Amino acid sequence: MADPAYTLEFYEDAKGQQPVRDWLKNDLNTEDRRTVGTALREILQEIGVNVCGSSFGRQLGGGLFEFRLREQPLIIRIFCHAHGARLILLLGGYDKGRDPSDRRQNQEIAVARARLEEWRARQRA
Repeated sequence: MADPAYTLEFYEDAKGQQPVRDWLKNDLNTEDRRTVGTALREILQEIGVNVCGSSFGRQLGGGLFEFRLREQPLIIRIFCHAHGARLILLLGGYDKGRDPSDRRQNQEIAVARARLEEWRARQRA
C-alpha cells in the first residue's frame, strides 16, 4: 500500500495537549471515532487542502480550512491548516450535529484561529 499523499499532524499546545486527539477520544463513541478516523485517512490524507474544491471542505481564510464529514447522524467539522509541502495540521473539531448553531460554529473557528496563531508564533521562535 502506498504512503498517503498528506501527513496529518495533531496541533499540540505549549503544555503538550492535543485537543483534536482528546476530542476524538473523549467526545466520540467507538463507532463514530472509527468513522471519523476512516474519513481522515481515506479523504483528508489523500486529498489534503483540495477537499476545499469538494463537498468535504471549504476555505475559511487566513490559512484555515474546514474538513466536513456528513455521515448521519454525524455532522463533523475539523479545522485544519496546510503547511509545508504535504502536511495538514488538525487544530480543532466538533460534532455540528449535536450543536448546529452559528454561534457554536463561530466559537470553534475562533478557537482554531487562536491555536493557529499560537502555533505560528512557536514556529517563528
